[in-house]
Amino acid sequence: MADECDRSEIVTAFLLNTCRLSPCPRLCDVEAAAELCAGIAGKHPPDDDEAEYIPLTTGSVAEFYIEPMLPLVGDVDVMFHRNTMLVIPRGHPPPTQLPAEFHNYVNLFEIVDSHLPGYVYLKVGYLLTQCTDADDGGKYNSIKYEEEGYMTQYHDQEQDVHGPAAFMDNSDTHAQLSVDQVPCVRCLSWPSQAADWPTRHRDYGWPDSATLDRVVSNGCDLVRVAHRQCRQDEWMGKHQWRLSFSRAEIVLINSWTPVQQITYHLLRVYLKTERLTESADNSGAATLSNYHIKTLTLWACELKPRSWWTENLNIVAICAELLYTLSVWLTDTRCPHYFISDCNLLDNTFNVGSVASKLMLVDEEYLSTWLIDNYIFRCAQLCPSYVVRLFDDVSATVKLENAVSAVVHWRLNTSLLHLLWTFVFCDSVILAAVSRHSVTARSCVWWMNELTTIDKRFSVYFSAVALLHVAREITRSGFSNKLKDILSTVLARNFIHYYSVSSRCETEQNRSELVELLQKSAVEHLTAYRQLVAPDFGSVATIVTTDFEALYAYKGGDYQRCLQLSTQNVHTLLYARYVPSFATLPEFIQLMDDDIVSLTALTLFVDPKRRNQTDGLFISQLTVSLYLMTQCQLKLHHSVTSLAQTLHYIKVAQRELPHEYTLDHLTLKLAEYKACRTISHLLYKIANLR
Repeated sequence: MADECDRSEIVTAFLLNTCRLSPCPRLCDVEAAAELCAGIAGKHPPDDDEAEYIPLTTGSVAEFYIEPMLPLVGDVDVMFHRNTMLVIPRGHPPPTQLPAEFHNYVNLFEIVDSHLPGYVYLKVGYLLTQCTDADDGGKYNSIKYEEEGYMTQYHDQEQDVHGPAAFMDNSDTHAQLSVDQVPCVRCLSWPSQAADWPTRHRDYGWPDSATLDRVVSNGCDLVRVAHRQCRQDEWMGKHQWRLSFSRAEIVLINSWTPVQQITYHLLRVYLKTERLTESADNSGAATLSNYHIKTLTLWACELKPRSWWTENLNIVAICAELLYTLSVWLTDTRCPHYFISDCNLLDNTFNVGSVASKLMLVDEEYLSTWLIDNYIFRCAQLCPSYVVRLFDDVSATVKLENAVSAVVHWRLNTSLLHLLWTFVFCDSVILAAVSRHSVTARSCVWWMNELTTIDKRFSVYFSAVALLHVAREITRSGFSNKLKDILSTVLARNFIHYYSVSSRCETEQNRSELVELLQKSAVEHLTAYRQLVAPDFGSVATIVTTDFEALYAYKGGDYQRCLQLSTQNVHTLLYARYVPSFATLPEFIQLMDDDIVSLTALTLFVDPKRRNQTDGLFISQLTVSLYLMTQCQLKLHHSVTSLAQTLHYIKVAQRELPHEYTLDHLTLKLAEYKACRTISHLLYKIANLR
């Protein structure tokens, strides 16, 4: 086996070559946006119709910018606060101006220290009311509440979600993200409990002054969690809140170098794989958590010189030293809070003695071997079988290097295809979220803002989906004020026919006119989206840009135009290496004919498991193009020769498509049946004429 130095160098090189900077977009970002926009943004608390939730993505999705081969995002963490509640540090004057997200009245509470650092109570303070005078727009007046009292840990039961989000497949892990929603109360000011954090002496200049200023300007949040020692107390268990620095952690971790982010990722993987971190419940002994690892790495970034992270770079040695530091902390029952100087994240309720003993034995030699066996080999299993087989014998350094190099090579060579898969699944996540949740004008604003941040092209796609969603709802229930608000939000600036049509949609005829206009505009948006995305992937996939345009032409009876587009698409896609698909959820299926709708329903009926798929059934661009080509030839009375050529194309597609593509095979079988029946009828007529 390779010696210690060789193994550490091989592991370090592997990590640097495979933990690439995250592509834009990342599927987890779109998943988080879907949770924010469809699940929280613009929604009202169950006990207050005036208030709205303001969400924030936190945790791994927001913190990491690297993308290792093994997943670093296990769930989507979302914090959300009411826009009618706010807290300030005790002794601070009430604010006279608030961000636009807040309501025109806001209940203001003061932070009062408890006997435990980092845990506080929220005392009733003021009522803030927005000025109605035009000259004072945006400013607030304050009225002191006379009664004494403290905020209890309010429960937004409708928003307490700890369950599966929409299915995601990132092509490497086939992971399913879960959603963890955490209600909180917003504090716009930096808390006095951490007052010395911005000004404490730092030998090595991290964080720099700009990062410090940004962290402090973001303030903090209060989450409804009592200290473990207080949860059984009748009063403290209901009234105690914990200071949350999630906003600060996002800024700080995003300022780390790639090596520092990789180190944090590896520490989490090691401790989780070795079952040294477990989720603690509300009773019994506490255990080590990811937050302790985060705290350890934050301190290391501040206390270690830059040279420690860069000179003679050895990520394995860095991780081994930090694990030893953690073992000392655990032995001493000491884990200093990174922001609050007098707060210890460990106490005698933590059952960490055995963890400390195990970590004390971790050195560079052990860890390099562990990472090869438990990290790199797991990465290899994501590769083709010929790569995996190289790890059957890595007894010599050169064999280990060859095996690891093969994984790196595969990773680099498939990066563009991986990004394409990301786009395809991002599309399905957006479509599924809009289709299955109630969209509002406010949530549309959130959607467009969030998606523009991730990738501007997604805002074009979302506009198309939103248009189709409105068209579907008009067909089902008529044109309501809610739908008018959505349209004015999404399309008022670029949909010039909107006002003229919507103002005349009281009759069924005018409603049909509006639905047709919405569908047409949606198809234009979808075509534009395809045109924006397709050029990026020409070397790994074939994406036609006119598939939705062909569907719309067929739906409108323009069979000649549909045939022209579909024939071009078939010739382009028939022997392509990779052909994208799209989901047959209601927003898209309204563009399809009754036969495909029936086949979709039949597929769901025959295979009940598919009914629970949040992103619906998929059908490929090639299948849709072949079906439309066949239908148009039949309606335009094409010759036997023309239909026979199409039958040949169908046979090729049936042979190439995977067996599990049920809807594709059913659709092609139907097209084949129709073509064969017509050919038989035409040949019969020709024979009789003779």
